[in-house]
Amino acid sequence: MAKKTKILFLCPYPFDEVASQRFRFEQYFSTLGENNYKFLQKSFYSAKTFKLLYQPDKYFQKLTGILWGFIKRNMHIFFALKADYVFIHREATPLGPPIYEWILSKIMQKKIIYDFDDAIWLENTSEENKFISKLKMPQKVFKICKWSHKISCCNEYLASNVRKYNSQVSIIPTTIDTSIWNPIKKTDRNLPVTLGWTGTHSTLPYLLSIRSALEKIIEKYPQLVIRIICNKRPDWNIPNLEFLTWNKSTEFKDLAGIDVGLMPLPSNPWAEGKCGFKILQYFALGIPAVASPVGLNNNLISHGNNGYLCTTEEEWIGNIDMLINSGELREEIGNKGRTTLVNHYSLEVNATNFLGLFE
Repeated sequence: MAKKTKILFLCPYPFDEVASQRFRFEQYFSTLGENNYKFLQKSFYSAKTFKLLYQPDKYFQKLTGILWGFIKRNMHIFFALKADYVFIHREATPLGPPIYEWILSKIMQKKIIYDFDDAIWLENTSEENKFISKLKMPQKVFKICKWSHKISCCNEYLASNVRKYNSQVSIIPTTIDTSIWNPIKKTDRNLPVTLGWTGTHSTLPYLLSIRSALEKIIEKYPQLVIRIICNKRPDWNIPNLEFLTWNKSTEFKDLAGIDVGLMPLPSNPWAEGKCGFKILQYFALGIPAVASPVGLNNNLISHGNNGYLCTTEEEWIGNIDMLINSGELREEIGNKGRTTLVNHYSLEVNATNFLGLFE
């Protein structure tokens, strides 16, 4: 019997808690098992600390949780002794220099697979944790790239920024398991139509950038519902706002109730590195997407075919208005988005590329 390849996964967050881990590598665990790989996942934050991270204050509890994370990482290093590969998602530790990555690469001579889905070399710290922003040392990303056996990132923008440090870069998109995420047939195409957005509190300002357009649409369609699915309620006094606290157990159902999905983005280096995950979720559920032409959004959406790209307020209003007024158009655009996902961004299509990282 062939010897099993052993992989140690080092990541920031507990298993099955955040989208970047769930849809970048955790959903491939069953595929790894089926292909004679043995793997182990070790997170920096405990489940208890993770729940505190984006709450205001509670600095002592956060500090204690971070210190415990470093203690655990010291122990996790020993798990790498028998590993053939060490897969690091984003960073081994959220603060400080890349000490553990250096030990793994230079002392233990391990093959590091370095994975990220944002321009994490840029400073981007939440307001709740701004006090530790200077300790994050984002420029360590480039050192880790130099020490890595291979790099995995989700788009060409990220890849082009790190190729000068390491030529072994694979573009592996964030993917969705289409055997689980399937469209729900909507029997009633009439009003009220629900516009929807999903994301974390850190990206809420992106949605608020089209507030004026949405308010004008509501004036025209008073029955319209705007559903925001987030971990924090927006400070937004607008009619017909429906806020749902993001919940992993209801994520699918909450998103499936949307008729038109929104993804506005600013044109800046951080947004250029985004992987279009909201659009992929909308596509998976057959929901037509309306988005900004920034970064990977331009590759995901063919304007007027499987979605709409908008820059000006007039474009946002005009394209959303078309979708509100035609259930047939919403279904047609949604179906084409689903086809795009199945053919290019599904777990099944990209499984071979993911397994290729460990060759």
